[in-house]
Amino acid sequence: MKISTLEYFVREVFNSLKRNNWMSVASVGTVAVSLFIFGMFLMLVMNMNKMVESLESQVQIKVYLKDNFSRDDARDLEVDLKNMQGVEKVTFVPKEEAMEKFKERLGDQKTLLEALDDTNPLPDSFEVMLIQPELVKTAAEAIEKYEGVEAAKYGQDVMEHLFDITRLIRIFGFALMFVLALATLFIIANTIRLTVFARRKEIAIMKYVGATDWFIRWPFVLEGMVMGLFGSLIASIILRFSYAGITAKIYSTLAFFPLIPEYPFLDYVTCVVMLGGMIMGAIGSAVSIKRFLKV
Repeated sequence: MKISTLEYFVREVFNSLKRNNWMSVASVGTVAVSLFIFGMFLMLVMNMNKMVESLESQVQIKVYLKDNFSRDDARDLEVDLKNMQGVEKVTFVPKEEAMEKFKERLGDQKTLLEALDDTNPLPDSFEVMLIQPELVKTAAEAIEKYEGVEAAKYGQDVMEHLFDITRLIRIFGFALMFVLALATLFIIANTIRLTVFARRKEIAIMKYVGATDWFIRWPFVLEGMVMGLFGSLIASIILRFSYAGITAKIYSTLAFFPLIPEYPFLDYVTCVVMLGGMIMGAIGSAVSIKRFLKV
């Protein structure tokens, strides 16, 4: 592409934006609203995925040992558990520590344990964390076969439902993102089509004097990219302030809620929204002008 041709395209873009200023403002506003909605759902889906990962990271197997199993044998078993494939961390919990934690959970009702005197009915145990939570069932079944293991529990029913729910959340989230991206592209394409429709006579004249389709198309594509850029810039600024306000509100009441920290998350979202806005603007323009090139 020649420099003079590129200069012509750029000049045409800004002349068109200036000539159709109100329509351009309306187009940029529509793009901004569409991309803001897209960005909000993007952040929602990413935070839902973060929440799912947080829940999965808390999945562990509780390994209860038999009463006659000695502490020396427990240390040997700990080594075996650590060497199991897929195991990330193994923590030994003596029965004394388990009783103290149980009393803390009971709170004011710990007096109910006075009937036990100094007897501790709780067994020694291990807490086993896995690299892949999906392997928890297989790992628990293998651990139960070790000598000295009374039971290996991981909340079977709850975990199976949890994995089903997390799988649905991920599928639904990304399907929703795909649908929203298509809807945003549709809105942008139809908004830009109004601008193209207002200049249909100009396009027809250029075709009659011999201009190629791409020579006519490029200024509109660049115009769509510029409108997408300005619209996405507005959407990104609003998204940053909105997310900062929402996270501050949530952290003030739920300090340990697993939200994605603002930085660098917002920078990534801004890049996605701005790049997406420009691409959608270009595609929307290319699609919108196609019908008017047939003269």
